[in-house]
Amino acid sequence: MNLNSLPIIMIRCLLLTIIIELIVALILGVRDKKDIINVILVNVITNPVVVVSQTLLYIKFGYTIEMIGIGILEVVVVIVEGLIYKKVLKYNKLNPILLSLLLNATSFFIGELINIL
Repeated sequence: MNLNSLPIIMIRCLLLTIIIELIVALILGVRDKKDIINVILVNVITNPVVVVSQTLLYIKFGYTIEMIGIGILEVVVVIVEGLIYKKVLKYNKLNPILLSLLLNATSFFIGELINIL
């Protein structure tokens, strides 16, 4: 992994995250078009921050620090996205933080599985 490959990595990660999280959101009952658009927009904002941070942590400090940093970043993202969802989504079947946790956990673990394969 190097900085030259970062734009491709960012696009790939963002697209996969959006696809996975939309599928999970639909499974969880998110149906309103504005809610779906908001799920996409939230990921457009948060995903690049996580991907760039992860890449820089790996390049500068190595795998162990990258994993610790990702754990911290993912917790922050779940909280931030949950608070945004609380303010903007009409969806109310799940607590917004729980919705964020489910969406992010699913996309994270599927992304890791794809990386392993």
